[in-house]
Amino acid sequence: MRVVHPAKPDWGIGQVQSVIGDRVTVNFEHAGKVLINAALVTLEPLPGG
Repeated sequence: MRVVHPAKPDWGIGQVQSVIGDRVTVNFEHAGKVLINAALVTLEPLPGG
């Protein structure tokens, strides 16, 4: 699934790598691999996945 971080648009588009509970690992274009706490941040899915 492709997503963007609403508070970090400069990170670019991210590709979700894994989801374990509230932990989401996303590989962003300009920030690399980032571990997101989904309990604190709602990632915005992009149309078409």
